Amino acid sequence: MKLLFICSRNRFRSLTAERIFTGIPGYEVRSAGTQPGARVVVTEGMIGWADLVFVMEKRHLEKLRMLFSERMQDKEVVTLGIPDDYEHMDPDLVEELRARVSGHIALPGEPGIDVPLS
Repeated sequence: MKLLFICSRNRFRSLTAERIFTGIPGYEVRSAGTQPGARVVVTEGMIGWADLVFVMEKRHLEKLRMLFSERMQDKEVVTLGIPDDYEHMDPDLVEELRARVSGHIALPGEPGIDVPLS
């Protein structure tokens, strides 16, 4: 399953998500930002690549729908509701991401999964 994490600048939230979820068996993970000055700017190709898109805030979903309306029509998207209050790899952000994403994908530590998140 291919996971795409989206925030504004791809420097803190989505980059942290990419880092902590990369390496889990069965998942490919990428991240991008919606703003023109993002570290990696989201493209239509990225949206097409992803099986599941996680956005940090509702405004990110609105931006994706505005930029890629056709591509977004049948795309599964989860809004995590994580505000831009964290630095890259902030322990509180890592905990928040794990808690909110775990309801949507199988993570290490769940029954049948033995790979530790590091």
